[in-house]
Amino acid sequence: MARAKWAVIAIGGNSLIKDKQHQTVEDQYQAAKETCFHIADMIESGWDVAIAHGNGPQVGYILRRSEIAAKTVGLHEVPLDACGADSQGALGYALQQNLGNEFRRRKIRKSVATVVTQVRVDLDDPAFANPAKPIGSFMDEIEARGRIARDGWSMVEDAGRGWRRVVASPRPKEIIELDAVKVLLNAGVITITVGGGGIPVAWNDDGDLRGVAAVIDKDFASSLLAQSIKAELFLISTAVEHVYLNFRRPDQRAISEMSVSEAKRYLAEGHFAKGSMEPKVRAVVRYLEAGGKLAIITDPEHITAALRGESGTRVVPD
Repeated sequence: MARAKWAVIAIGGNSLIKDKQHQTVEDQYQAAKETCFHIADMIESGWDVAIAHGNGPQVGYILRRSEIAAKTVGLHEVPLDACGADSQGALGYALQQNLGNEFRRRKIRKSVATVVTQVRVDLDDPAFANPAKPIGSFMDEIEARGRIARDGWSMVEDAGRGWRRVVASPRPKEIIELDAVKVLLNAGVITITVGGGGIPVAWNDDGDLRGVAAVIDKDFASSLLAQSIKAELFLISTAVEHVYLNFRRPDQRAISEMSVSEAKRYLAEGHFAKGSMEPKVRAVVRYLEAGGKLAIITDPEHITAALRGESGTRVVPD
């Protein structure tokens, strides 16, 4: 019997935080509930789905709590890789509970599971020579110099706001739990995986995997997942309905469909903001160049319409 159609959906960690007035765990839970409603529509129409999610703000909160607790009551600090694992569990819990509840309301006979997922990176990745991803709290110069000397951190001064730690953002090479993800998908289980781009790990001199203080781009890891499971669809759920040319300018124009070659031309022309839309477009290009069939970028509210070709931005092979 032929398997169901597989899709990878990547949800931004920022999309679970509506604004500065809605940042609590309950606020994020309610935002996840709204997103899961639209994902359930897709599943009800016949798709089996692997869900990836960002975790940038959430890891930032975990690090901040850790740093405050260490300063005020002397508790140990939480390493960055463990913060990533914590966020995978917490966000996975919110997503799988909301999806499970929505399935019961609709009488959809599906299970949901979260896989705490490691993603291997190469220690010789050029990103490690030029760490640029800011994490954690701002601190004064004395504390920053102490961190550099004591912990080997890379620190940068940020326009008068203070000093901040920066880490590498290496490219994902291998999803360690990929076989487990495939087993779950083959069994029809909706699977939440590569949360936050995955926990960065690398082989050490003893031949063991160990966590690495780094951050993997969620869109690139999701693209690797979609390629690895040969998903028929790679869908990125973000804050805007479409990809735009000349975004937020008077001549802004929504793109309803573009080919890989058109996407690469727009990237070269600088239409997409770094750290925002640019990695999303690069991620879908990688998926399609590796044999993928269709990619869509849209916001949660328009997922169903985008699947019908009535909304969102569709990216197709040349």
